[in-house]
Amino acid sequence: MIISRIKLKNWKNFKEVDVPLRDRVFVAGPNASGKSNLLDVFRFLRDIAKPGGGLQKAVTDRGGISKIRSLSARAFPDVTIEVHFSEDDHEKTLWKYSIGIKQETRGHRLPYLTHEKVWHGDKLILDRPDKNDKNDQERLTQTHLEQINANKEFREINRHFENVVYLHLLPQLLKHPQSFTGPDLPGDPFGKGFLERISKVNEKTRRAWLKKIEFALKVAVPQFREFNYTEENGRPHLEAIYEHWRPKAGKQREDQFSDGTLRLIGLLWSLQDGDGLLLLEEPELSLNGAIVSKIPSLIYKLQKPKKRQIILTSHSSDLLNDRGISLDEILVLEPTPEGTLVKTASSIPEIKMMLDGGITPGDSILPRTKPKNINQLSLF
Repeated sequence: MIISRIKLKNWKNFKEVDVPLRDRVFVAGPNASGKSNLLDVFRFLRDIAKPGGGLQKAVTDRGGISKIRSLSARAFPDVTIEVHFSEDDHEKTLWKYSIGIKQETRGHRLPYLTHEKVWHGDKLILDRPDKNDKNDQERLTQTHLEQINANKEFREINRHFENVVYLHLLPQLLKHPQSFTGPDLPGDPFGKGFLERISKVNEKTRRAWLKKIEFALKVAVPQFREFNYTEENGRPHLEAIYEHWRPKAGKQREDQFSDGTLRLIGLLWSLQDGDGLLLLEEPELSLNGAIVSKIPSLIYKLQKPKKRQIILTSHSSDLLNDRGISLDEILVLEPTPEGTLVKTASSIPEIKMMLDGGITPGDSILPRTKPKNINQLSLF
C-alpha cells in the first residue's frame, strides 16, 4: 500500500492541508515553510504505532500539544490527521485512518483523543469516542492503533506506520559517533547507528546491496576502485580502496570518507533497505550537481521492484529539473500569514503553462520558493 492522500488541520505550519500523494513525492518550498514538519506527520504516526511508542510519548517527544498545534488555529483548536491508503496512486481508497487530538484543560493536561476513526473501504469500523470511552475518559489518552489487543481489524495500518523510515544522514555523526554522547534519538534519524544497521542485514543481502553501491561509487567518486564491509573487535566499518601509486596507501575507512561520499552511500543503502514509506530530507546535500540530477531516476529504478513509496524534500534545481518528474509528484509549499498552503504543482496554472512552454519542473517551481526580497541580502 501507499498513503494516497493526507489531510491535516492545525498541524504545526499548516492550518489546513488536503493533497493527494503519489508513490514518489517531491516537496519544495522556502526555508521555514514546513517541509520537515510535513514529513514529521508520518514520523508522528510511526511513533504512535511502534512498540514502545504511543500517543503520549509521540506528543511529549515533540514538546507537547502547544508545539504541535498551528499558531493559526482559532475557533477549531483540535489537531487532526487523516491518511488514505491505496494499492497504488491511481486505485480506490482501501483504508482511511483519522485522529483528532486536544489537551486536557485541567489536571495533568495530557493530550487526549477527540476522535479516532478507521474506514475499510466505505465501511466505518472504528468510531471513537465509543460507549466504553464515555464511561472511562482515560481510555482517550491512548489510541487503538498502539494497542495490539484493539487493532486486530486494522493491523495492516499499524504495520504500515511501524515501517516508516526517516533518514537525514549527518556525516560527522557517522564518522565520530563516540564524540556525540547522550541518549540516542528514537529511530536514529541522523545515522549515528548507520553502520550497526548495515551489520544487522544478513551477509548475502548485504553483499548484494553493497555491490550496487560500489558500482555507483565507481561512477561518482574519482579514483574509487573497491568498497567493502569489515568488522574489527566487534565494530562494523566501511572500507574503500582508491587508485594510488602506493596501492596499500589508497585504503580508507568511513571516518576518512568525504561528506558527499557518506551521504551518497546512505541514500543508496536506504533505497534498498526495507519496503515501507521512506522519508528523505534534502538528499542533494554535499553532492555534485551531476550526481544530484540522477537521484530521481535512481529512486525510480530502486523503488519500482518493491513498489515502495518515497517522499523527499529538496531545494535543488538539479534534482527537480528531471523531465521524468510529473507535476502530480511535486508538492509546493507557500507560506501565508494564516499558515503554509500545500498544493500539487499540477494544480497551479502558471506552472503548467511554463512547463508546456518547455521550461523544466525545477525552473518553473523553485523561483516561487525564494524570498521576495532576496536581493536585499547583498546590502547586509
